[in-house]
Amino acid sequence: MVVDFRKNSASPAPITLCDSTIDTVESFHFLGTIISQDLKWELNISSLIKKAQQRMYFLWQLKKFNLPRIMMVHFYSSIIESILTSSITIWYAAATAKDKGRLQRVIRSAEKVIGCNLPLLQDLYTSGTLGRAGKIVADPSHPGHKLFETLPSGRRLRSIRTKTSRHKNCFFPSATSLINKART
Repeated sequence: MVVDFRKNSASPAPITLCDSTIDTVESFHFLGTIISQDLKWELNISSLIKKAQQRMYFLWQLKKFNLPRIMMVHFYSSIIESILTSSITIWYAAATAKDKGRLQRVIRSAEKVIGCNLPLLQDLYTSGTLGRAGKIVADPSHPGHKLFETLPSGRRLRSIRTKTSRHKNCFFPSATSLINKART
């Protein structure tokens, strides 16, 4: 896969390794996440929604067999929610409002089946990002540790300067702003 953000990008020359050309692809799977050539997350989110909707069938079956609500909540959090939140700290900030709405619709349909309120996707993202950023801040050997630099007051972190919305919506700048919001 070749990622090229130039306005007038020409097709790259084929890469050859050991006398065989390497094919370029539009997207690929890496650790359960679909990464597309333009670094947008629609394919990944569509895949997550499809998987979650397939598991919703089993939630309906649990309701049909009159299982207690607490059992259905445990099933939801272990099966469906874990699918929706897989690598959420990577893609959620850069997801479009339409995609976030599609994901939240899956959660609302699970709420209707179970009959109780479930955590919002935004809350799951916030808690996951704060937890992951907290581990990075606590580990000085982590390569991203130096990006979480505290201001002289010691209360807030220095904001990471970004020029593009693509960079602003990646993990480190969004985690820094979430930590600063949580500390105030």
